[in-house]
Amino acid sequence: MSYRSIAIDGPAGAGKSTLARKLAEKLGFLYVDTGAIYRTVALKALWEKADPADPVQVVPLLEGLEIHMDYENGEQKMYLEGEDVSAAIRRHKVSGAASQVSAIPEVRAFLLEFQRKLARERDVVMDGRDIGTVVLPNADVKVFLTAAPEARAQRRLLELEQRGEQADFDAILRDIQERDWQDEHRSIAPLRQAADAALLDTTSLNLEQSLEALLSLVKEKIAL
Repeated sequence: MSYRSIAIDGPAGAGKSTLARKLAEKLGFLYVDTGAIYRTVALKALWEKADPADPVQVVPLLEGLEIHMDYENGEQKMYLEGEDVSAAIRRHKVSGAASQVSAIPEVRAFLLEFQRKLARERDVVMDGRDIGTVVLPNADVKVFLTAAPEARAQRRLLELEQRGEQADFDAILRDIQERDWQDEHRSIAPLRQAADAALLDTTSLNLEQSLEALLSLVKEKIAL
């Protein structure tokens, strides 16, 4: 049986996870948040007080690393060494560390097959930074989802405030711009739009409009 795959790439804070999750729900596909997987590796580095940007400190942590993904009531859960870290990996500090560990070739190689295996076993909507370019280059649908840095910073600010975390808009904007630069300039699998990916800019769109636009792009490519 041949399964269908939808790859959604884009910069931090573009709304990939939210939109990919809602799209998967509408289509009955499995949603795979690959960013959560990298965040889990980053959290392990922080637990061990390792510099997430230093391969010498991070790579040894991969040996015997226990990462498990599960789904509860349709929601993706991440487990690290048996502990549910789904909430912990969403902390602001982990976001920056995730970008750093994802630039390490050994980390990307370690997680590549983990991600591809999921797509071989189910219809999937997978989002990340290099899904359409590296992880699933033959995906049935590829979308590059983006928004202006200021719009992404404002959304992130609201998200953090809703969780009860204190945050500063200017600091978040700087972090997003720095992460964009890191993701776009890393030597391995840099963030870029695949040649055959459709561009969707959600700067001026709300959630419902963004989802409608995304669904329209998908319907152009595959029969639902």
